[in-house]
Amino acid sequence: MLIHPWDAAHDDAEWRAWLSDHDFGQLIAGGAGRDLPVVNPVHFVYDGDRTVLLHLARPNPVWPLLEEHPRALLAVTDDHTYIRSGWNTPADPPHGVPTSYYASVQLECDVRLVDDAAEKAALLDRQLAHFEPSGDRVAVSATEAPDKRLLPGIRGVALTVTGVRAKFKFGGNKQPADRSRIDAELERRDGPGDGRARAQLARRGAHGSRS
Repeated sequence: MLIHPWDAAHDDAEWRAWLSDHDFGQLIAGGAGRDLPVVNPVHFVYDGDRTVLLHLARPNPVWPLLEEHPRALLAVTDDHTYIRSGWNTPADPPHGVPTSYYASVQLECDVRLVDDAAEKAALLDRQLAHFEPSGDRVAVSATEAPDKRLLPGIRGVALTVTGVRAKFKFGGNKQPADRSRIDAELERRDGPGDGRARAQLARRGAHGSRS
């Protein structure tokens, strides 16, 4: 992922705060002799520091890859929208260059596979507490039905973050007047994703241009 200086995270706190508000991404794993990596859309729980927890079905094709090479990339992208050519190049709209605005965090991770039944139950409890904080699901049991029967059908994954690529592409190389004009255009269009992109545009703009 190309990251220009004006699109880079201001500090670790920025990408951590953004990621803490997200819980769905793509787990990407490669392996020797494979033409393409395996990509899994997946819900996850991030602890705000260096640990991510998730699980996948046991028949998933990713397991041989992670066993061979216990490294993976977790990619999360959101707040995306299309910036029309005329908005981005107002001085020459017929020859304007469009662009995309988006936030993306990619976590480089060491992988530990979780197969112990009690640890898988604890991992699922962590996920349930996050996704169903007001739910009526009882704690997952490694010893009692029906959970004891179902747990062998999944494997847990504990990711330890070893590196981060964070990008917040929201007109950081533009002047304040240009960002304000693009914000007004997004407000007028009010399409899917435009509101979240506007919020990021305002937040990043508050730090000033980094061009």
